[in-house]
Amino acid sequence: MMNKTLGFALTLAGLSLASSAAAVNLGDPEAGQQIAENQCMACHAVDGSQSNPQWPSIAGQHADYLLQALKQYKEGDRQNAIMQGQVSSLSLQDMRDVAAYYAEQDGKLHTPER
Repeated sequence: MMNKTLGFALTLAGLSLASSAAAVNLGDPEAGQQIAENQCMACHAVDGSQSNPQWPSIAGQHADYLLQALKQYKEGDRQNAIMQGQVSSLSLQDMRDVAAYYAEQDGKLHTPER
């Protein structure tokens, strides 16, 4: 019985580590930086910490959230003409890379000026 319990616990631990690694390893941040410098910086800044309230600050956002949002823009499930134009030429790997890059950036809290 002890061996079954230990085996089950090790299996669960392995599955947990595998899913964590999959979530973290979405893409190549260096490749994502190249794309960000060419396509994203005008609105989001290269590091994603845009302070203009017209565009969201995406620095430090979860990679899986960013990837999902990019996919939704590309598929038309999320509506924004600028973003749909920006993602139209991106492959799934490009979107993974961009998501990984912005997820690694230091998220900064911006408050509106009064």
